[in-house]
Amino acid sequence: MSFLANENRRYFLIQSGAALLGTGALAAGLRSDAADSAWNPILACRDTHLKDIGAADAWAAVKAIGASGVEVDVDIQLNCVNLFHPQKKYSLATSEALETLKKDAEQNGVKITAFCMHNQFDRRPDEEVKWAAAMVNAAKALNVKVIRVDFAPGKIKGDEYLPFAVSMGKRLVDLVKDTDIRYGIENHGNTTNRPEFLDKLFDGVGSKALGLTLDTGNFYWYGHPLNDLYKIFEQYASRVFHTHCKSIRYPEEKRNTQRPMGWEYEKYTCPIYEGDIDFRKIISILKAANYSGDFCVEDESLGKFPKEKKGEILKKEIAFLQSLL
Repeated sequence: MSFLANENRRYFLIQSGAALLGTGALAAGLRSDAADSAWNPILACRDTHLKDIGAADAWAAVKAIGASGVEVDVDIQLNCVNLFHPQKKYSLATSEALETLKKDAEQNGVKITAFCMHNQFDRRPDEEVKWAAAMVNAAKALNVKVIRVDFAPGKIKGDEYLPFAVSMGKRLVDLVKDTDIRYGIENHGNTTNRPEFLDKLFDGVGSKALGLTLDTGNFYWYGHPLNDLYKIFEQYASRVFHTHCKSIRYPEEKRNTQRPMGWEYEKYTCPIYEGDIDFRKIISILKAANYSGDFCVEDESLGKFPKEKKGEILKKEIAFLQSLL
């Protein structure tokens, strides 16, 4: 039986069992093989999905799907562009705005697990460093440990890009010197999904403050065969600071072939509980590497579904991850 079939069966048994038996004895049985309760990762969601849930505000949306954390998108003007509220707009631009965001997150029991920057380093390098410095200050104020960054090339092409990326990486890590804040480069596009590029970038920067926002689906999207993914995950596990939990369900004959980058992605992207990627294995790999970050749902298949179904799907994804933990 495939991983998908096994895990879907287990997931729905858990849901049914919980409904029939309550949480006490069932939870004890499910967690008997996980004696150490010290490792308790936060389950989170990207804030870009929250408006699809139909809640009154962003905090209620996080709780409605059973999550306790959120990754917050921040633009170069320091606006939190996807955190919605009927009376407020959230920002990192002033000390008063930071205090408001901190207070609202704490009062609602939601942890900001990462800030997300969408960078254009080779188009505006000095502006990007200034933006990153402001993000680091905000992260200190809100006790956010990870800043997701984007090292995709734009203006600079070919062999010139790697040395430029190394120089920018060094400028970034200098901003977090003597702090516990880390940068997570998301593996995406045609550059940072290549381990040979990541290796040279990490070696060139030479700092443990620069690691990965591991997007579990993007290496697969790039074309890496399914069986090769887990070797890549193991290779970088000690450098993973944050995750995007995403999956794809390819036809069986395509799973362990080298596919063209992005092949049929819109057709085959799916919720994580329906995909080819073994999240039990991912969790095991990261736990063995002493991972201390979150598991953050990013579902790019939601556009296939009616609006009224999207919250239900996200809730099922959070519950699926919880069942594996």
